[in-house]
Amino acid sequence: MVETSETRYRVGGMDCAACATKIDTAVRRVAGVADVSVSVVAGTMTVRHDGSSDLKTIEKKVTGLGYSVSPFAGSAAPAQDHGPHDHHDHGDHDHDHDHADHDHGQNKIDGLHGRDHAPMTGSWWQSRKGRLTIVSGAALIAAYAIGHLVPAVASYAFVIAMLVGLVPIARRAIMAALSGTPFSIEMLMTIAAVGAVIINAGEEAATVVFLFLVGELLEGVAAGKARESIQSLTALGPKNALLEDNGQTREVPAESLAVGAIIMVRPGDRISADGVIVSGESAIDEAPVTGESTPLRKGVDAVVFAGTVNGDSVLRVRVTAAAADNTIARVVRLVEEAQESKAPTERFIDRFSRYYTPGVVVVAALVAVVPPLFLSGAWDEWVYKGLAILLIGCPCALVISTPAAIAASLSAGARRGLLMKGGAVLETLGKVTMVVFDKTGTLTEGKPKVTDIVSFGLSGAQVLSRAAVLEQGSSHPLALAILNRARADGVPVPPAFELEALPGKGVSGKVGGETLDLLSPSAARERGALDGEKDARIAVLNDEGKSVSVLLVNAVAVGLIAMRDEPREDAEAGLSALKSAGVKAMMLTGDNKRTAAAVAGMLGIDWRGEMMPEDKQRVVGELKRQGFIVAKVGDGINDAPALAAADIGIAMGGGTDVALETADAAVLHGRVGDVARMIELSKRTMRNILENITIALGLKAVFLVTTIAGITGLWPAILADTGATVLVTINALRLLRIRT
Repeated sequence: MVETSETRYRVGGMDCAACATKIDTAVRRVAGVADVSVSVVAGTMTVRHDGSSDLKTIEKKVTGLGYSVSPFAGSAAPAQDHGPHDHHDHGDHDHDHDHADHDHGQNKIDGLHGRDHAPMTGSWWQSRKGRLTIVSGAALIAAYAIGHLVPAVASYAFVIAMLVGLVPIARRAIMAALSGTPFSIEMLMTIAAVGAVIINAGEEAATVVFLFLVGELLEGVAAGKARESIQSLTALGPKNALLEDNGQTREVPAESLAVGAIIMVRPGDRISADGVIVSGESAIDEAPVTGESTPLRKGVDAVVFAGTVNGDSVLRVRVTAAAADNTIARVVRLVEEAQESKAPTERFIDRFSRYYTPGVVVVAALVAVVPPLFLSGAWDEWVYKGLAILLIGCPCALVISTPAAIAASLSAGARRGLLMKGGAVLETLGKVTMVVFDKTGTLTEGKPKVTDIVSFGLSGAQVLSRAAVLEQGSSHPLALAILNRARADGVPVPPAFELEALPGKGVSGKVGGETLDLLSPSAARERGALDGEKDARIAVLNDEGKSVSVLLVNAVAVGLIAMRDEPREDAEAGLSALKSAGVKAMMLTGDNKRTAAAVAGMLGIDWRGEMMPEDKQRVVGELKRQGFIVAKVGDGINDAPALAAADIGIAMGGGTDVALETADAAVLHGRVGDVARMIELSKRTMRNILENITIALGLKAVFLVTTIAGITGLWPAILADTGATVLVTINALRLLRIRT
């Protein structure tokens, strides 16, 4: 089989970067595996393979390291490949990570591994890891007590206390070494503890093992907190729905809804599926899904998303996406997949740590051996220092520094409707120096509004009322603009007779004894209905980028209605935010130059008009050659060439397939200001990563010096390692609290 398949798994029990590295290394060694992506925070693994891989072998490798594993539903793995694992397929929505049913298949290794999801789904002391830590602590206290009561056996008591915690650690170290990771933290810990016993430091060895377990427990709790940020998204989707069936409504599980089903949504209920309103009108609170703070008024034919809240009246909704494909599911899947793709900084640190850990082992060995052999140092003292350096050298904090920050940032963004496909996108966003916007539907609303009503002899309301009479029943955007304005102003719209469309010219009809025509200026000119003054008014409106319709009553021009696709409410503020961040902006549009100039003038932005998709692509290429890092913002369809040509393509839209899947990033609720927020989030994330690397390396440097100087020993060394990992994770989690 030439093409590669992709199989995705849930992996239970990962809580630090070292876990991901061990799994990655082990699975890559399986025949036929082309690539492996592991996300600690999402608890997922994606394996690309050529189809010849034995998927059971892949699963055994992971369970052998002490983690639970189950394939996603709908992943590329054929069912028969899984054999006894088939019943563990939890599906795309199994985000509770409860793998208790998997434990029986993992013999004793998983139990010894002590890593599971309990810190996330229950109290820490209910997890195996928590229980192991408690037992190890109790054994240490017992050893101290025995040592005081019977000093002669104190050293043996501490060795036994140490073994309680060390045996599981050593088993994991051996499994990792056999799977291709000889320099794991477990191996460093095992060497240090055994070495400490050999030089008669059993008390410290037992304490260090206990502190190591405490540190791991804290890491698990911190990783669980990060993971919850993604899982809380899935909690937005309601579990049940009211399905209409033969005129009756009955409650069914939301995941059982089929495309095309009609559901009823009561006021105050969460909408249980993506769909289209078939009857009713209500204010929809989209804040849970898109972060949009004000409820949106939606009526028949409007699109609604799963997880949003129906406001004030009953709606009937036709389901357009199954549970596994609704907006929330796609956002969650996108965030999880994004976390599996490594950022450039993360890849660099991974490569660095590959050489760094063996380097630390060599330095520790030299510190232990060189002074006693060549400088008359005491063996006990220098071996002790060497063992402490071994513990200081663990790269956990360093390796987690980048993915923890990126995961927190991707989750924080997703909660606010800012989707970024991976760490590389997140990193590049912060470097953007030019943002190129499409006009229609991006900087503007995408639908025209009535901007001016000019009347000659009649009142403005009378002109609007007569125009609306002619446009009844039309779905043309300009007709809808007139009807919406009439509804908003509360003007009467009586029924018309003999309505007739005049192709390319306008529409005519009769009402109340009057013959009405709503025509284009050129059609009105042909009928001789325009004089110099009226033509001048039309020319002024056209220069402002507005489309004009002329209303005739009994062949006499009585009013003008001007319409324009108006800028989004926040467009000016959004562009101003980019400017204050030092980022330039430009508008590219296929619209005529007059309209483009008018909109650009209102927003104060550089522009190019009358551009075909290939012209937009060419301009993006030119900007890149001038040295700009370019982000292109568009609707993801007609802008596809330019989106692809830019360094970052950002799709604007309300959670459509295109918005979520074609570009590098997406702004779910279509606010221009969100582009600036995305760039700011990226910059903040990169600052956070720098802080994390500084914490990780800084603590190690300080303790390296103090250890060699004889000021600190094994206990502070292990505290430096686990402490740095916990500090780095907590610092990264601060990104979750960002209010963008």
